[in-house]
Amino acid sequence: MVLKLYEKGITTREIADLIEKMYGSHYCATTISNMTQVVEGQVAAFHKRHFTESSFVCLFIDATYLPLRRKTVEREAVYIAIGITASGDKQILDYQIVPTENGEVWSELLGGLVKRGISNVQLVVADGMVGLESALERSCPQAKFQRCLVHMSRNIFKKYVLVTGRPLCLNSSRSIKQRQNLRHKRLWPPLLRTGHLTILE
Repeated sequence: MVLKLYEKGITTREIADLIEKMYGSHYCATTISNMTQVVEGQVAAFHKRHFTESSFVCLFIDATYLPLRRKTVEREAVYIAIGITASGDKQILDYQIVPTENGEVWSELLGGLVKRGISNVQLVVADGMVGLESALERSCPQAKFQRCLVHMSRNIFKKYVLVTGRPLCLNSSRSIKQRQNLRHKRLWPPLLRTGHLTILE
């Protein structure tokens, strides 16, 4: 329980107070801190692990903002890299947390993966993020780059589709992508006729 609360960003003093109120047992903040050092050791080992057999042919990389507690709770950028093997297996390779999104983080993250054994990546899938292109040229020059279709669809629908029609358009878009036969593109005309798909000026 202590570790779960700590992972959620609860301070050691707050955890000690919660345990005392719930179970009647008192733990000082120092004791809680000693318990949480187990997690910190696991995190450090995760960031340093070496990939002896790099079988990842594709990297999916992205950044998202999550509320994190330091002195106060602020939303910070979490950069993450996921490796995908030729058989489709996925594994989180590494992540970094920084206050704001910037290109140097991608260089550090990707460069670190290469030093730890990630090589022969053939494809990188990501959104058009700041500084990513130059970071890829330095760390994965052999890899081709593909814009993430999910991000691309969201950007297009946000700009050109009315709010009420976005769920239907997203579902239809997924259906089209999953079908190999191009004749299924006929799904789009009904959307235009119903007024769900509207080009906004």
